[in-house]
Amino acid sequence: MRRRRSATWGLWLSLLMLASPARADEPFRVASPAFVQGGRIPARYTCDGADVSPPLQWQGVPRGTRSLALLVEDPDAPDPAAPRTTWTHWILYDLPPDSRGLPEAVAPSALPPGTRQGRNDWRRTGYGGPCPPIGTHRYFFRLFALDVRLPEAGPLDRRGLLRAIRGHVLGEARLMGRYHR
Repeated sequence: MRRRRSATWGLWLSLLMLASPARADEPFRVASPAFVQGGRIPARYTCDGADVSPPLQWQGVPRGTRSLALLVEDPDAPDPAAPRTTWTHWILYDLPPDSRGLPEAVAPSALPPGTRQGRNDWRRTGYGGPCPPIGTHRYFFRLFALDVRLPEAGPLDRRGLLRAIRGHVLGEARLMGRYHR
């Protein structure tokens, strides 16, 4: 009887580990099937193409995560040889911690329940793809695991998001792609 109970307990523990949002051996990562880390972002996801958001997938969300935030930014604006600003292309926050990614060209109505969009540097919500005026720019997709859901404050801009998440980041995953025209 003791051996059977032990085997049942082991099976239950294994199933619990598989069902949990993060596993100890799984690093927090964000990736895209559309481009590799450090690779070229296909034109489809830029102002030279359909200007739709690329598909994203993530894994290894840290335990204790209450929400996720996504920030897509270009630190090479306007010219990589003499950058003067970081241009924000997309802000999403309050993504559910059990979400595992976003499909290509995700519409606002198709975002995971509870997800809110911030204001990008075109002063609108939603995705705005790479559109570098000169040179090859780097685009960072930064996914933050947070120990809180953010309070309602209207659409946050980059500065507002970074201020709101300060002290609440459990982990950060990054994907970087490049694009030139």
